[in-house]
Amino acid sequence: MFLFLSKLLPLFFYPLGLASICLLVALFMLWKRPRTAAIAITLALVILLLSSNAWIANLLVRSLEWQYLPPAQLPNAEAIVVLGGATKPALPPRPSVDLNESGDRVIYAAQLYRQNKAPLIILSGGRIDWGDNQGLSESEDMAQVLTSIGIPSEVLVQEAESLNTYQNAVNVKKILDTRGISRILLVTSAMHMPRSFLIFKRQGIEAIPAPTDFLITNTEIKALGHTPKAAILSLLPDSSNLHKFTVAAKEYFGMFVYRLRGWL
Repeated sequence: MFLFLSKLLPLFFYPLGLASICLLVALFMLWKRPRTAAIAITLALVILLLSSNAWIANLLVRSLEWQYLPPAQLPNAEAIVVLGGATKPALPPRPSVDLNESGDRVIYAAQLYRQNKAPLIILSGGRIDWGDNQGLSESEDMAQVLTSIGIPSEVLVQEAESLNTYQNAVNVKKILDTRGISRILLVTSAMHMPRSFLIFKRQGIEAIPAPTDFLITNTEIKALGHTPKAAILSLLPDSSNLHKFTVAAKEYFGMFVYRLRGWL
């Protein structure tokens, strides 16, 4: 039930859901309380305008992504741990497993292995079987992608039960203890790293952050106000900015809930 509610309830607090609620309130109040309806419509507009402009969205994403910037040279470890959320299952008409926009996690893990940063790759992620989200576990999907690009199957260890980041850490800890591994490279999206690192640290795991899948670069931050035209365009609503804001809000909401549960 916690897993379901953790997916459902936040939807009403993200910009699109919150704006939709405001518009529904306005629709019901339009005839009897036009002043209340006007306030609700104004609030919906403000929410959408603020969350879909590049200034706010990019700076919010940066506040998460730049917390654990990778060093020029990552140290070696005993294993590379890759968190799920990077694949789409091989369901028709897909001919095979696809990588989603977080798929850099899988590619980066392969690069680290080929750089001899660790001799083992632990793939952590199950699959929530709601709606059309069927198929093999995320760990199996990642394994298929890695073996298809030449990573030996014998260096891959799958953890296929986790359905959230907390379970990732708990289940990976069991694998590490069984194998006597104490130091890992933790691979996940840069925006997801702050929450992930703290959860793994809480489990007593010596994790070295190895973030990837950066959405915001130095160039993009500088470009916001590089010219007057760029500054104006950055203020205009854009669906990609709304998406970035929502993903960042999701991470902050997740950190808040995880702290309440004592997982951080």
